[in-house]
Amino acid sequence: MTEPPLDITGPALAELSAYHTPPNPAPTKLDANESPRGLPPQARARLAQVLANAPLHRYPDGSARELKAALCERLGGGPDELLLGVGSDEVIQILLSAFDRPRDGQAKPTVVIPSPTFVMYPITSKIQGFDPVEVPLDERFGLDVEAMIAAIETHRPNLVFIATPNNPTGNAFDDRSLERIIEASPGTLIVIDEAYGPFSEHSRIGWVDRYANVGVMSTLSKVGLAGLRVGWIRMHAALVHEAEKARPPYNLCMPSQMAATLMLTELSHVIEETVAGVIAERARLGSALNDLPGARVLPSEANFFLVEVADAEATQKGLLDLGVQVRRFAKVPRLANHLRITVGTPAENDALLKALQTLSLSEGR
Repeated sequence: MTEPPLDITGPALAELSAYHTPPNPAPTKLDANESPRGLPPQARARLAQVLANAPLHRYPDGSARELKAALCERLGGGPDELLLGVGSDEVIQILLSAFDRPRDGQAKPTVVIPSPTFVMYPITSKIQGFDPVEVPLDERFGLDVEAMIAAIETHRPNLVFIATPNNPTGNAFDDRSLERIIEASPGTLIVIDEAYGPFSEHSRIGWVDRYANVGVMSTLSKVGLAGLRVGWIRMHAALVHEAEKARPPYNLCMPSQMAATLMLTELSHVIEETVAGVIAERARLGSALNDLPGARVLPSEANFFLVEVADAEATQKGLLDLGVQVRRFAKVPRLANHLRITVGTPAENDALLKALQTLSLSEGR
């Protein structure tokens, strides 16, 4: 057999690793920021009824008109302001594909990202041929506004990605910090990622009407519908018009479109109940985690907590041995001794707390 032509791979891939998830999750799975609640039986039955009539021998609606109409009812604006993707991951990829013209004097386009944040921003940027410029968050994981503005002025990025609430820190950024960055960057698309927005106090979706250079991105993945892989961004219609040219045709499959539309309309109460349940359980879990000796819990407006312990590697392994799976960030030096713990069901959170009580968090295991 001849050798495969690996010399044709892009140079950015040499420093990256494929994204893998554990093949056999632990009984208590609290590592992926999914919703802990499945759909209730009546919602499942209604969803099955609707999907049973799906004309799967046809391509899906390439414009996702019914889904966009449902989203417009929640988000405001018109369908021409919406770009949809297979989760927000694909939306990020489409944006980077569409808005990739290097500035004058640049060999590559750049993107500015606060750090630490969602890992797919820098990864996808590199794959798409961008130079990602990471700006460290301040000592309390807030935005370093002056450093962000300086990076934008120096590197003239095409895009800036800001997740609020931020993943993996859980904190939301204040309005004035965001406004200062937006107002200092009129020629840059500022993407405010509100994947965890449903668990926070307020949304900036209305800012799309105030600023022509702002897009607000979100997803159904955190509110009980991760399996549908539906994400979107609302931004100025002229930007959507251009980004649509980079969107693959029929990218959202028919079952996902139909299910998402149903969940956003007739069954929207299920999403609201899911979010309310997570917020209530977040308060209980946060209080209990704060009571554990050796744990420092960061305030969270998301559906997870970032928890600092003396030895994150040993604690993660100890939890896994006890049937609880959490996330560790071994490749992020600033988070070396932090664990990200998703808010689970009451029973899952009780299992987590029981397991943590058997471990010495001040010493590891």
